[in-house]
Amino acid sequence: MPWQNNGEGDGPPHSDGDDVPAKPTSNRPVNPWGEGPPRRPMGKPGKQGGDFDDLIRRSQERLKTQFGGGNGGGGGGMGGMDLGDSRWLIWGGGAIAAAWIVLSSFYSVDAQSAAVVQRFGAYVETTGPGVHFKLPWPIDAVELRKVEQINIIDISSSEGANENLMLTGDQNIINLAYTVRWKIRNPENFLYELADPEKTVREVAESAMRAEIARASLNAALGPQRAQIADQVRERMQELLDSYRAGIDVRGVDIKQADPPAAVDGSFKDVSAAQQDAQQYLNRARTYAQALVAKAQGDAAAFDAVYAQYKLAPEVTRKRMYLETMERVLSKVDKTIVDAPGVAPYLPLPEVRRRAAAAAEPAPAQR
Repeated sequence: MPWQNNGEGDGPPHSDGDDVPAKPTSNRPVNPWGEGPPRRPMGKPGKQGGDFDDLIRRSQERLKTQFGGGNGGGGGGMGGMDLGDSRWLIWGGGAIAAAWIVLSSFYSVDAQSAAVVQRFGAYVETTGPGVHFKLPWPIDAVELRKVEQINIIDISSSEGANENLMLTGDQNIINLAYTVRWKIRNPENFLYELADPEKTVREVAESAMRAEIARASLNAALGPQRAQIADQVRERMQELLDSYRAGIDVRGVDIKQADPPAAVDGSFKDVSAAQQDAQQYLNRARTYAQALVAKAQGDAAAFDAVYAQYKLAPEVTRKRMYLETMERVLSKVDKTIVDAPGVAPYLPLPEVRRRAAAAAEPAPAQR
């Protein structure tokens, strides 16, 4: 296929001897396939092509400004960030790291608490009240526990029931309600040895209480030995928790209620009332018997004293005893006996005494 000259000249292209095509005589490019469609001119600013070039140029300048791209060999993008911006980033990162180290390296413990320090989850030490230093988080972590706080667990009914029924040693049933007071003694054991401390204390308390109630009678559990049972339950709880290495100190057990079951409460009250009446009658009989014994002992002592005087002067003592006896017997009789020979005038002395006493009494007030 012959090459066509798209210039203004008429002749074909020629070579200068080195088989190199000669330049066309016109400034227009040579197209071996013929003259194609006209190309879109890239005009100066103000034309459509020029606006597109200007938009690209302004976008490149904006990117260079935002990412710190310079005119000298650094190139565009993040690699072109200047020295001042990098210094600010370094200083900002250092300040953040320093604040993080300071804030996560110091901790304070109040007067009622203790802190358990863990390093990657393993126990390190236990610290008391005050400000302490540790390695920054997440290397060291701190768990605070209230070691001086008294915790109270109220056990008034079993799960799913309205009564907390227990079997006594004499095969009776009793309904108990009691509270347990405890505190943390060893924070690290409390933290690592028990999964649910409050549930463990509750279950240990119920086990110890049932064991002690099974040794006591119903009457003893209802009143006389209630305090003794509570002390034994506390000691048994402490032994069990120490065997678990729970780190808990049981401060006390208080029995608030000890009653028979609700189904037999009325009959039990009647029996209790009858027992109280019987005890009252026994107390009255004992009191009367003690009074009689005291009177008899007093009479015996008086007789012994009279007998001692009788042995010293029998005649005189006999006459004195006779006169004292007659005075005691005839003191309320309306008679006057004169022990003298002959006849003597009778004076109604008792009647005179009665009239004098009646005259001395005040007259009743008239309305």
